[in-house]
Amino acid sequence: MYRVLKRGLDLAAAVAGLIILFPVFVVITVAVKLDSKGPAFYLAERVGYHGRRFRMYKFRTMCVNAEALGTTTAHNDARITRVGKFLRKYKLDELPQLIHVAKGEMSLVGPRPEVEEHTRLYDNEEKLILSVPPGITDYSSIRFVNLGEVLGSENAHDVFVSTVRREKNRLRLAYVKNRSFLEDMRILFLTLWTLLRVASGRFEGGQDCSTRGLV
Repeated sequence: MYRVLKRGLDLAAAVAGLIILFPVFVVITVAVKLDSKGPAFYLAERVGYHGRRFRMYKFRTMCVNAEALGTTTAHNDARITRVGKFLRKYKLDELPQLIHVAKGEMSLVGPRPEVEEHTRLYDNEEKLILSVPPGITDYSSIRFVNLGEVLGSENAHDVFVSTVRREKNRLRLAYVKNRSFLEDMRILFLTLWTLLRVASGRFEGGQDCSTRGLV
């Protein structure tokens, strides 16, 4: 029953979102193209369900070929474009992933897909993360909505590997082990609440009241 309800919500929300947000897609596409050279969309190679690689749609927020210089984005990273800073702050760069949700490749709620650089290091327990479809949002997305600030401006990759990666995986595992339709609804609510707080300037980071006690 859970799978049926989850897929029904995913499909209905994704199709409705793509239709309603079409004008927003057009505006963002034009803004990205005018702001910097390159395509409006970025195909991010990630590892998803059952360890399968797939190319995840995002609005491009960095200069072309930025990932060649590293997969971790620091705070105020010089590779981020002007429009990209705005899109990343409010997570608007993730909107094209509604296409994957409509196709059944992703879900609204599920473990955020990672690059192979990190998934190949999963231990036996962490491999459970790949046993469910990846999602647009989850516990880790809420906890680290301000990931750039958490990582800082220097040695961002080292900070991610030594501090953030294990916590993100813990939160992903917690979702896999505790997932339910009601929990999915809770995560969606907390995601919207957190983004509203970010937009209003009232979000204070990982220990903000909107993210305490996630799991």
